[in-house]
Amino acid sequence: MVTFNSAMDVEALARSPVGKLVPISGIDARWGSFSYFAFVPHPLPRSIPLREPTVRGVVDAGLALGRLDMAAKRVPNPALLVRPALRKEAQSTSALEGTYAPITEVLEGEIVGAESLSAETREILNYVTAAEEGVRRLAERPISLNMLADLQSILVAGTRGETYDVGRLRERHVMIGPKNEPIERARFVPPPDGDLLKAGVSDWERWIHDESDVHLLVKVTLGHYQFEALHPFSDGNGRLGRLIMTLQLIEAGVLGYPLLNIAEWLEPRKDEYIARLLQTSVTGDFDAWIAFLCRGIRDQAGAAVDRIDRLVKVREDILDKVRIAGSRRGGATYRIADQLIGYPIIDVPTAAARQDVRYQSANEAIKRLVSLGILREVRRSGRTRKIFLSQEVLNELNR
Repeated sequence: MVTFNSAMDVEALARSPVGKLVPISGIDARWGSFSYFAFVPHPLPRSIPLREPTVRGVVDAGLALGRLDMAAKRVPNPALLVRPALRKEAQSTSALEGTYAPITEVLEGEIVGAESLSAETREILNYVTAAEEGVRRLAERPISLNMLADLQSILVAGTRGETYDVGRLRERHVMIGPKNEPIERARFVPPPDGDLLKAGVSDWERWIHDESDVHLLVKVTLGHYQFEALHPFSDGNGRLGRLIMTLQLIEAGVLGYPLLNIAEWLEPRKDEYIARLLQTSVTGDFDAWIAFLCRGIRDQAGAAVDRIDRLVKVREDILDKVRIAGSRRGGATYRIADQLIGYPIIDVPTAAARQDVRYQSANEAIKRLVSLGILREVRRSGRTRKIFLSQEVLNELNR
């Protein structure tokens, strides 16, 4: 397999059956003028033959997604599951790009205010906002380049990736590889901006919506490869490409909620993930790529079902404690406890707003949950606002 950290193998890519090399040139402000090559993937085929083990892998992944969707629909309020799932995915998909923050910091981020966020947390929360917006838009229209351009602008807002061509197809060369190195050291150079990039993205958009016999999961996995090979935006392509997979599953009705944390599976396999993307461009072996990513979808769908079962059990245990302590079902204490699997970190103003009660009522309810050992106060240096967390829920999210 091609090693992920080597410079681009021009000779190998020149022989690729699924793309071509084109010459590029320009001026890099740091390194001066350059003349090199970029890889332009061919349009994806309408028929993709698969080996028998891969066919079984596709079927297994589809069945696992079905079980995940059913598990979510059995929960009284599936939206409570979506909130931590999106933040776990945001954490992992950003970590794949070298940006990391603990899940507790991510969950606290929407409470403490933008001015208190680290750059890493702000970038991770941008993904959450983009994912929520993408899911919302699917109710109105299918995935399109215009939608993705808007989501890209959300992803990079307030970060170094917010450049002059934000929210539209890139207008410059990009490279994938070590930072602060000339383009000749890149391990992969996607198509140049202009007509070749526009044509490639248009072909990709038509292909993912084409009413052919290509299995949905083949469209999801192979469409992800093609999107990353095209790298249509100046920044955020990896995070956006992984989000698109979930959006495709929701658009097709396979998932009702964005509960598949594929980046969580890819994160510990980062080197293999990158190498396999490049290997697919070199060899054109779509089968191996599809098998790899379907294995991840199957495993993560199963992991999501297990997490749902554990969170439901935690919710039941918490509510049992509240009932035994004498809190009535419709009271603020009970309602706050009921939502802790979605809001395991909370403060009094947020609780009051969510339950539509006065500050004093929310404050008394949280004090009661602290006395029962369901919540505990978290003290952060330099912050005056009190924040409370459910360690039991966080333990399950971090498992």
